[in-house]
Amino acid sequence: MKNSILETQNLSKFFDGLKALNRVNISVEKGSITLVIGPNGSGKTTFINTVSGFYRADEGKVFFEGVDITNKPPHEISRLGIARTFQIPQPLKKMTVLENLLIAPDGYGESVMSSVTGSWMKKEEEIVEKAFKILEFLKIDHLWDSEAQNLSGGQLKLLEVGRALMKNAKLIIMDEPIAGVNPVLSHDMLERFVELKKMEMSFLIVEHRLDIVLKYTDYVYVMANGSVITEGKEEDILNNPRVVEVYLGASDSEIECGV
Repeated sequence: MKNSILETQNLSKFFDGLKALNRVNISVEKGSITLVIGPNGSGKTTFINTVSGFYRADEGKVFFEGVDITNKPPHEISRLGIARTFQIPQPLKKMTVLENLLIAPDGYGESVMSSVTGSWMKKEEEIVEKAFKILEFLKIDHLWDSEAQNLSGGQLKLLEVGRALMKNAKLIIMDEPIAGVNPVLSHDMLERFVELKKMEMSFLIVEHRLDIVLKYTDYVYVMANGSVITEGKEEDILNNPRVVEVYLGASDSEIECGV
């Protein structure tokens, strides 16, 4: 792809001699929503764990904005502008929605000089204002003073997106963002992603609910047995005999998700 923000080259990962990833080449274009699909055990989650530094690659390379980030630790990758959200959200449950956003920015704190000059007060006001704008954009601003533990599954996933936006992430990697989320909120969430990509935000998404997510994606990679078996636009994927064959070998619940 032209203008890629993320690119993997022959990325491979082994577990006890088993090749969980086999020379995977995936590219995410800047300002796009890229989808990775495949039946359970196809290597999707292993792929995003390896890209985001939670697993070490055994072979191959990962490039972000042209820089080699292969096997950098997750906190370094995060500082470069990659945010990772999980299938099960991980907020600070006892803190409010607003507080969860306020602790997200990197490099924020009071230096001796800022305390003397009072500049920290202006910075704090700016961060609070930014948090409220993000909550409003995500349509959860009415929940700003609710404890995170009281949010629904879909609202928690929006909160995770909000935390990524507070960190000025350029790429958000998401593992099943609409799993367990009702269809109305799922569509609303994905529409927010479409708005964000117009601002050159990029998304790499793993998702099973193809009936909902496919219409919002720009490009799709299909994985099976640790490898990419095909790639293309939505219509190319849905009409590809190899994709149908892969999903016919999957469980009934996966087939019902859209292929």
